[in-house]
Amino acid sequence: MTTKERFERIYQHKEADRVPVFDSPWAGTIAHWEREGMPKGVDWREYFDVDKVQTIGIDITPQFDERVLEETDRYIIHTTGWGVTIKEFKELDSTPEFLDFKVTTPEAWQEAKERMTVSRDRIDWKNLEENYGRWVQNGDWIEAGFWFGFDVTHSWMAGTETLLIAMIEEPEWVMDMFETYLDRCIAHFDMIWDAGYRFDSITWPDDMGYKGTTFFSNSMYRELLQKYHKRAVDWAHSKDIYARLHSCGDIMPLIPDILETGIDALNPIEIKAGMDVFGLKKQYGDRLVLHGGINAVLWDDKEAITEAIRQTVPVLKENGGYIFASDHSIPNAVSLENMRSIIETVKEVGSYS
Repeated sequence: MTTKERFERIYQHKEADRVPVFDSPWAGTIAHWEREGMPKGVDWREYFDVDKVQTIGIDITPQFDERVLEETDRYIIHTTGWGVTIKEFKELDSTPEFLDFKVTTPEAWQEAKERMTVSRDRIDWKNLEENYGRWVQNGDWIEAGFWFGFDVTHSWMAGTETLLIAMIEEPEWVMDMFETYLDRCIAHFDMIWDAGYRFDSITWPDDMGYKGTTFFSNSMYRELLQKYHKRAVDWAHSKDIYARLHSCGDIMPLIPDILETGIDALNPIEIKAGMDVFGLKKQYGDRLVLHGGINAVLWDDKEAITEAIRQTVPVLKENGGYIFASDHSIPNAVSLENMRSIIETVKEVGSYS
């Protein structure tokens, strides 16, 4: 089966030849594998013979000036198109430090909103022209990368504290941001669709939890965010394609409300944060594709990760509806040998034959 054929059956909750494998290694993980023998510059998905998912991105930023403010051997401080001043360390896989946010008031938001124009120039047409035909010919799964919701608004524009307080004190402002982001996504992906470029699903990152709990209550989710999730899902379904939500953290309390939006797939199902992947499979496995759910902490321990895969995958793959991945991403401690073993084990126990 091609990746597209395999994913289509899994999304329909039918059995395929095997469970799909769709994950994302860190840059340091790729460097680690190259040091241990993977040819430099080779697509790791081809090297390990796993599924290829291609994502179409767009630019909906306010396009604020991007400038380098300071650079040393260890880090670079610069401004972003979202109006954020960020310190990024040059070590692979380091966590950036957010130093300042431009959009911290409704007034500043109005300026940013006016700059979030709808324009064909915000789409990388060259990338589509050069690669889309090959993606289709190869049978890759193609996703539209939406960018809206709680996570990207607090982390890339307004700041966590500002947004959480505003959700209580200035909910109209918050909803206007959520809605504007989504409006711009839909407008640009409508352009792409109308130009003849088709995709199989939409996806968006909206981390709504952390270890052991969510950032906000169910009532706040229903009041401020749920309708935008639903609108994105409805837009996808109107085109007969699927919708996949990425949300890190323990979002178990939100699951019933999230499912009311009609999402088709959930990722990454973060076990180490408190998610119950077996409970999700038992209760919602007939209508929710589970993507992930394999504790990333275990991946550098060959015995532990092999045991986890053998215990988990056979249960989750029943009747389709499961895509194999870590519960976050593939960390740089995972050796080439371990990754080979992981893929071999998944293909063995994830086979439907």
